[in-house]
Amino acid sequence: AQAAPGAVFGSGWVWICASSDGLKLVGTPNQDNPLMKGVTDEVMFPILGLDVWEHAYYLKYQNRRPEYVSNWWNVVNWDKVSENYAYVTEKKAGVPVRG
Repeated sequence: AQAAPGAVFGSGWVWICASSDGLKLVGTPNQDNPLMKGVTDEVMFPILGLDVWEHAYYLKYQNRRPEYVSNWWNVVNWDKVSENYAYVTEKKAGVPVRG
């Protein structure tokens, strides 16, 4: 999990996704996401996303993306991630976004 954000060159996202065969860690460039056909081998449902675009961390971490990622894991709401996983596995659909 620590190496995945480094695998995304430039701007993008790292996702924990529910797929047909369990959980997968997926990186996508730019604005792409695992719900889009053709971005990954299969359409997957994200249950957690990590923004690795420079705007997410530059003001506090400058070019220290690994430090940002390491600290980011400390603020993840794992109860919500578990809730998201339960929703996706039950409904076979993406988690609704509420604004």
